[in-house]
Amino acid sequence: MRLDKPIGTWLLYLPCTWSIGLAADPGCLPDLRMLALFGVGALLMRGAGCTINDMWDKDFDKKVSRTATRPIASGEITPFQALVFLGGQLSLALGVLLCLNYYSIALGAASLSLVVTYPLMKRITYWPQFVLGLTFNWGALLGWSAVKGSCDWSVCLPLYVSGVMWTLIYDTIYAHQDKDDDLKVGVKSTALRFQENTKLWLSGFTGAMLSGLVLAGANADQTLPYYCAVSAVAIHLAHQIYAVDINRPEDCWKKFASNRNLGLLLFFGIVTGNLWKKRNDHQYETQLNSVSN
Repeated sequence: MRLDKPIGTWLLYLPCTWSIGLAADPGCLPDLRMLALFGVGALLMRGAGCTINDMWDKDFDKKVSRTATRPIASGEITPFQALVFLGGQLSLALGVLLCLNYYSIALGAASLSLVVTYPLMKRITYWPQFVLGLTFNWGALLGWSAVKGSCDWSVCLPLYVSGVMWTLIYDTIYAHQDKDDDLKVGVKSTALRFQENTKLWLSGFTGAMLSGLVLAGANADQTLPYYCAVSAVAIHLAHQIYAVDINRPEDCWKKFASNRNLGLLLFFGIVTGNLWKKRNDHQYETQLNSVSN
């Protein structure tokens, strides 16, 4: 489950929080019950994804120094034991999903095919990070539908696309840690695809991510604090891309892990931007009353 490395759970959970935050009523905090449910779900589904990944990749993992000690690759547990454990994780995750409305149950179930097939993508395409983005950011759709009962695609779709772009940024940086081993064992990644052009590609993904966040915010009637947070996200990404040394694995990990703070920053901007709406409404009502008097 990689409980010793919670960054993966954070990166799965944060797009859920963005969506839940954007779906909150003007002037209100996000639904705390939904935030808690999605937190448990993110922990379980990230763990399930790791288990599936280790089951698919046990032969590759044996050949890579960073992954050779994983339980299946090292022989600590058998594939059958892993399958039983996976069944337990997915059963608990299903219990969380069943707490949501019917629309969200169907939408959440639709993501399972991505969870199962993502680990295979590195064998057939240089873009497995794109498929990971499609998988990891499903919560950008599911969070809104869990609160509202269905998706408002004018908000959810640009938010989802922004999340996919974000994953392409941070997971490409992550993949540069393993590029030498990936070449040896014959698996693909965007790190190998982009090579020395990585920073140019990441800059393009950043532009697309920020455009999606602005569009999602505009369609959700977001206010000044939200756009201030988006500006801070832009600065964070610009520094991250400029400063990362793609040939130093320890620096790649540091920059990759910093994306938790980026996601929390955006969530804080969404929450404060939503609370700002109430202030604006109050000012409008005060002005209206003064005119009436």
